[in-house]
Amino acid sequence: MKENRRLRRMVVGNSTWHWTVRRRSHRTHGHCLLKLTLYPEGPRRRLVLVFAPAENRVVSSCYFAAGDLVRLPDRTWLNLYEPATVRRLLDAASPALDRSPSAHTVELDGWPYFDTITAPPPADPTTGDLTTGDPMAGDPTVTA
Repeated sequence: MKENRRLRRMVVGNSTWHWTVRRRSHRTHGHCLLKLTLYPEGPRRRLVLVFAPAENRVVSSCYFAAGDLVRLPDRTWLNLYEPATVRRLLDAASPALDRSPSAHTVELDGWPYFDTITAPPPADPTTGDLTTGDPMAGDPTVTA
């Protein structure tokens, strides 16, 4: 079984980001974790989101569901190989780079950002309806 470790490219506005997904298995612990690593073009910095199994949190450890993350109570899932998912996670987590301007690597627990980007949209205060705006307007350009 070959792992998909390809470095991908995403253009967001005037910035270019490179990203990769890595799976790390811990046989002694009986689980694996996924790391989404994002590199802005230019400065040698990286943002790493780590997704490890936790209570009501599942990380895929098989070939057919590679990159899948699942929150069990509501069965919400994301796939880290999908560019729109990575863009939403980048938008949510990139302010952490500004909070640590001198750090070469900023490594964060990815689950709070999972929760942030999968939260239901806010209701419109005037009508009480859910907003229908497209949160992914300006979807990134991704190349392999």
